[in-house]
Amino acid sequence: MTPRLEGADEAAAISRLIAEAFATAPHADGNEAEIVAALRTSGDLLLSLVCEDGHGLTGHIAASPVTIGGTPGWACIAPVSVAPRCQQQGIGQALMRAALAALQAQGHGGVVILGGPAYYGRFGLVADPARRLPGVPPEYLLSRAFTTPAPTGDICFAPAFGPL
Repeated sequence: MTPRLEGADEAAAISRLIAEAFATAPHADGNEAEIVAALRTSGDLLLSLVCEDGHGLTGHIAASPVTIGGTPGWACIAPVSVAPRCQQQGIGQALMRAALAALQAQGHGGVVILGGPAYYGRFGLVADPARRLPGVPPEYLLSRAFTTPAPTGDICFAPAFGPL
């Protein structure tokens, strides 16, 4: 269950995994796989990690650039996908820990994610009113700074995410 970089020939398998992982998720938009494909095509895919077992891919995590108050240098982690047959086995946690370490090592100032504070709080992500996304409940916009001072203001995602 050690995360690794995606392989050059794994884009289609990753898309299938993402679609399967979000098929019944209550918070899904149904376009998560298309977002990752668009990030890959536009060159905005900062990080793409996968986990696998003897039956194929079990998990995937992606990261892309964001600006905060017009300041670049941070990353958005999204989506985080785990195959339904493999959920509750620590794959999402392993992917999150690997992504955070890799993004910090790459020199990013920090990360943002839209998600549940109960889950993502274990990775040091917290709601911070200094970083905003209009129209999103502030308790679900989570961030973690790797360096200080952390930028403040509205968050702007890569174009692949469309209007948020």
